[in-house]
Amino acid sequence: MRKDDLILVSVDDHICEPATMFDAHVPDRYRDRAPRVVVREDGVQQWMYGNARGRDLGLNAVAGKPPEMFNIDASRYDEMRPGCYDVHERVRDMSAGGQLAGLNFPNFTGFSGQVLWQGPDRTVNEVMIRAYNDWHADEWCGAYPDRFIPCGILPLYDVEHAVAELRRLAAKGVHAVTFSENPEALQLPSIHTRYWDPLFAAACDEGTVLCLHVGSSSRRAPSSSDAPASVNMTLSSTMSTFSLVELIWADLWERFPDLRFSLTEGDIGWIPYFLWRAEHVQRRHSGWTKATFPDGLSGPADVFRKHMLCCFISDAVGVDLLHHFNTDNVCWESDYPHSDSSWPHAPEELETLFADLPDELVDRITHGNAMRHYQFDPFATRPRERCTVAALRAEAQDVDTVTHVGRRADDRDLASWSRLTTARPAPPTAS
Repeated sequence: MRKDDLILVSVDDHICEPATMFDAHVPDRYRDRAPRVVVREDGVQQWMYGNARGRDLGLNAVAGKPPEMFNIDASRYDEMRPGCYDVHERVRDMSAGGQLAGLNFPNFTGFSGQVLWQGPDRTVNEVMIRAYNDWHADEWCGAYPDRFIPCGILPLYDVEHAVAELRRLAAKGVHAVTFSENPEALQLPSIHTRYWDPLFAAACDEGTVLCLHVGSSSRRAPSSSDAPASVNMTLSSTMSTFSLVELIWADLWERFPDLRFSLTEGDIGWIPYFLWRAEHVQRRHSGWTKATFPDGLSGPADVFRKHMLCCFISDAVGVDLLHHFNTDNVCWESDYPHSDSSWPHAPEELETLFADLPDELVDRITHGNAMRHYQFDPFATRPRERCTVAALRAEAQDVDTVTHVGRRADDRDLASWSRLTTARPAPPTAS
């Protein structure tokens, strides 16, 4: 597979939401309670929801910056690439990196939307969650439907309300939602209760994937309080390990044979070991653990292979171990604009990484699996020959992939930075 012929669909990218995102989607009577970007005394632009701080405005938004800046969160819109918050510039950046499409996770809300659904007034929370989802589906993804897989957030504090929003989103063509890698860590019932059964049933009915993004439980792997920074960076996949192991032993697969979870941004090279370990536990310890599996599932490893998607950026160990996977469930991710991302050089890296794989398998990992699982068909509006790395890069030859951080804008410039997200005329659509 030559790099120029690859078709790349990422199942994990991120948005640094524009300050104007709620303007067109919050009813007038709730407008004064909508999340907003404020300018702090130190000049930092900060998302606030009532008195609650959102996540950092430009959490690890370092695309195009040198490695020595990878640990510096952009604190203003002018400290990151416009492609982080402007959909038209995002598409140009994607094309410059040879990437056809991506599934974008939220940022300031937390990866499972927890900032919005942990507000004190549940009625207002749901207004804002619906507003976020409508902006995401209709404005961000709707601007270029052949370039984005929409992903919604749910009011997880009330499972019936979460079901209603999942179904509303499915009617809009959204078949991915963020869940949490560990709901109990967010003071919600664990997956081992039956509290979530209505949501799991709705996800099966609608063909919706529940995405478990690393960090979506607002916690990180336990390590020493004074551990060097490299420790936590190395352990970043650990939360996905906990999620996988809890899911493969969960008592829910007989009730929900069509349920699918996605382990997002956790890489894959570690997975075969834990599948072996789980099978060993079943062989040696099932006499007292009493773990059983429904017809059609031979054991814990089979649960993973049938019910869980996984993804990687450039995990060479995982590629070497692909014979341990159901490769119909393995996907590629870019992680733009974060520091682990291979943007804009993913095609060059993947050409080397996939050198020994058959083209048919490369096609499944790079785009086919994502398209099938998320019910996404860019070829319906964009000819396949215009979806390759070479074709996309030809459309974006003028994109400067080096990020040039400009002057620190005056506090009064927030409105002008916000207008960048809506006032710029859209370039011609790709279809």
